[in-house]
Amino acid sequence: GTGSSAAETETAEKTAFDIKLEKFDAAAKIKIIKEVRTFTELGLKEAKDMVEKVPVVVKKGVTKEEAEAIIKKLQELGATVVLE
Repeated sequence: GTGSSAAETETAEKTAFDIKLEKFDAAAKIKIIKEVRTFTELGLKEAKDMVEKVPVVVKKGVTKEEAEAIIKKLQELGATVVLE
């Protein structure tokens, strides 16, 4: 890939990322709410309200490593998540 070096430069400049929950499997909603609570300081009701507002940013200003770990967990639970 000739375009990869340009993309890597852009990524290097950005150190804080937002995690956006786009959609999720309705059957996994409770698990996703519980997972959201593990990386936010929200109570059950707040986490539920947030998850129900998809698409919604569930975590702001995280490192790429932290974001990737959270995204991996949410995807395993059946959520569609993007890094912004």
